[in-house]
Amino acid sequence: MNQRSSTASLPNDDGKRIAFVQACWHKDIVDQCRCAFVAAMGRAGYPASSIDVYEVPGSFEIPLQAKLLAKSGRYAAVVASGLVVDGGIYRHEFVADAVIGGLMQVQLMTEVPVISAVLTPQHFHEHAEHQRFFREHFVVKGEEAAQACARTIENLRAARAAA
Repeated sequence: MNQRSSTASLPNDDGKRIAFVQACWHKDIVDQCRCAFVAAMGRAGYPASSIDVYEVPGSFEIPLQAKLLAKSGRYAAVVASGLVVDGGIYRHEFVADAVIGGLMQVQLMTEVPVISAVLTPQHFHEHAEHQRFFREHFVVKGEEAAQACARTIENLRAARAAA
């Protein structure tokens, strides 16, 4: 597991940070999501120094890492990114269902939001055109994950302040 962190905190958030958990299968593609996420969060007022990045071997390992991070109390949100592809065997659907279901369980059990940018395309081929398409698509997904993350953190702050 790789980790990047600093002592910087999120704006107005009592020192809580954001965890970004990334699968390393198709890392060159999934990296695009992380880069876009960090850039978009910066534009939203959350500096890159407030985001800790964790790498796991594949998407199947993301939910456990997300749970451990959410339970630590250090994070305002956990963001997950991975690419689960159809390699012509049954594992594709099994892994996709397990990962997405696991991420939902983590957020419901810990009350820490988990934002998913784990993609499970119906068809993925290793040729250059699909590689290019998914690299570009993960940029969009990183930006969307950042919007969802920032909005969710703000909504939870408001709800907790009103309680």
